[in-house]
Amino acid sequence: MPQGCGDALRAAREQAGLSIQDVSQRLKMPIKVVQALEAGQWNQSGGAVFVRGQLRSYGRLLKVDVEPFLQQAETSVAPPAELVSHGHTPQLQYFFESFKRRAIYVVLTLVIATPIWMALRPASGPAPEAATASLDVVPDATSAADDGAMPAKPPVRPQAAPFVASMAPMPRTAASWLSLTFKGDSWVEITAPDGRKVEQALVRAGEERRYAQGEVGRIKLGDATAVEVQQAGSTVDLAPFQRANVARFTVSSEGSLAPVGD
Repeated sequence: MPQGCGDALRAAREQAGLSIQDVSQRLKMPIKVVQALEAGQWNQSGGAVFVRGQLRSYGRLLKVDVEPFLQQAETSVAPPAELVSHGHTPQLQYFFESFKRRAIYVVLTLVIATPIWMALRPASGPAPEAATASLDVVPDATSAADDGAMPAKPPVRPQAAPFVASMAPMPRTAASWLSLTFKGDSWVEITAPDGRKVEQALVRAGEERRYAQGEVGRIKLGDATAVEVQQAGSTVDLAPFQRANVARFTVSSEGSLAPVGD
């Protein structure tokens, strides 16, 4: 145990009026380490590197030259035990164990993968072709009779696609004598010459109505500005039949138009 260093540190601490706790707090060092440094029990503080650092820190705090004692600390502190590996494996044994591990891996892979491959593998041999015959080819009646089979029936001609009736109203294009073209939405009321209601509904923009001569007797348009009326290919001026936005007029069998009241 080195002599003099611990006594010098203790004397300097007591002369400075510091306790071991004060030194521990200032150096951020455990109290046991401070006590070991003063008692000369440096083996409890770790290796020589730690002891040198702790002594220098303690010396700077108390203004004590500890360099003469550092060499003494190195000789008194036991060196750390050297780690010696006792598990040496010969090279041949290493390669053998490596090969053994690889072989085990390959065997396990084959054991697991072979049943799965056999289950998913298609059956050997070509698949039997299904006995199919084209519907477009009719077998010869003579060859069928030679084979002892019943003569084939005459070919059935494919039927034409049936006509599908549409629910949409057919446009009145035949003999269209009077037409109404709607540029906007408008309420209409169309009456036949015998007083029967031909149409009474809200017609949307883009639609068109066509009537033959003698089919219409009276017309009422809720928004005359949104409807274009043509008679025999000529546009009709609705101003004489219009009150506000509503136009009302009658249509004679000869084709003349006349205004009507409410």
